[in-house]
Amino acid sequence: MNGQQPEKCDVAIGGGGFAGLALAIALREALGDRFAVTVADPALRNQPSKDPRATAIAAAARRLFEAIGVWEAVEDKAQPMLDMVVTDSKLDDAVRPTFLTFGGDVEEGEPFADMIENRHLVDALVAKAKEIGVDLRATAVTSFDYERDANPAHSTKHARHRDRHAERHREGSSKHIHVHLADGSEIAARLLVGADGARSSIREQADIAINGWNYGQSAIVTTVGHERDHEGRAEEHFLPAGPFAILPLTGRRSSIVWTESSKEATRIVALPDHEFHAELEKRFGLQLGEIEVIGPRRAFPLGLFTARTFIAERLALIGDAAHIIHPIAGQGLNMGLRDVAALAEAVADAARLGLDIGARDVLERYQRWRRFDTAMMGVATDGLNKLFSNSSDVLRLVRDVGLGLVERAPPLKRIFIREAAGFTGEVPRLLRGEAL
Repeated sequence: MNGQQPEKCDVAIGGGGFAGLALAIALREALGDRFAVTVADPALRNQPSKDPRATAIAAAARRLFEAIGVWEAVEDKAQPMLDMVVTDSKLDDAVRPTFLTFGGDVEEGEPFADMIENRHLVDALVAKAKEIGVDLRATAVTSFDYERDANPAHSTKHARHRDRHAERHREGSSKHIHVHLADGSEIAARLLVGADGARSSIREQADIAINGWNYGQSAIVTTVGHERDHEGRAEEHFLPAGPFAILPLTGRRSSIVWTESSKEATRIVALPDHEFHAELEKRFGLQLGEIEVIGPRRAFPLGLFTARTFIAERLALIGDAAHIIHPIAGQGLNMGLRDVAALAEAVADAARLGLDIGARDVLERYQRWRRFDTAMMGVATDGLNKLFSNSSDVLRLVRDVGLGLVERAPPLKRIFIREAAGFTGEVPRLLRGEAL
């Protein structure tokens, strides 16, 4: 780099989405101005955000946002999810019987989830990060290595690949990971965090394999306006092609997450407006009166993928870079925020003890905390998808009996609500709403 020494920071984060920004803020809030955090993502130049999607924020994730001082800025833009209805039917059935309802609060006055448009939350996270001195770079992480080499020929991908493997056999020998950015700058960090999404280049460069499969399904996502107030009620209709979810937004609007086979989803998204409306209305129903599509419609392929390991030498993966699950339970983003809470706590505890925050034992603590929960959620969502996304009358009977049993067993229903809210297992401090 023209003989210049790299800039130094404690943690470099590749990826400026919810997970990357939340982690950066959590670490700065916990460890103060002397703890340097850099976030690099080309998307940071797109401010304010124009992301049209919306996300369900579970109660535990909302507590995290409260603890890091972000939720207050978006609370008036969030729609509490006060009630949820689950039905199971065929597309042309005249009646969709309700088999399961969820209502009430996880704690008094605290709904089990809130719906919020992504753009509002991203903008609030960016504003908070700037306010507390997180170094935001509108550029990408292009590569990384563990030792500077004066010979430019050694900066090839093959050399870096060789050097990374050598480093893994010299545990503790490297004090920094050297992170190269697309703008030509270089950062020497004690820890690099890959938060750069499902197609993570950081994960790929670290030679971390992923296990999993595509479902051959896609989720059609859009926003609709409707005549009547949803009153905070969410609905999930299990149809043979997959779940059709109606999720309440502020005002008389709802976010739609509509699962179809990938081929059918491509066909539906490409339909003229009036034909798309007809397909939507067939699934949406008339319970909220006339509906109107008021947002762009997009289709996203679905699958189940988990990184073989969440950590490498001075490197940790969080969010979609570590795992992708089916949206059937609405837990994708919330799983990523559980990663944030666990990694932030592991790093903050190590830093306060004067330990090396990028050391293997610190990262192993994070991995132990998250691997089992991730595996169990993957198994659960995969099983639910297979159970509900089919036209088998036998399986339909089995699942409807199961839903009915849960509906008639309040203690069991309470367990499901707490699981959806993110309060089961060993819950990190941030997810309990406590400062680090």
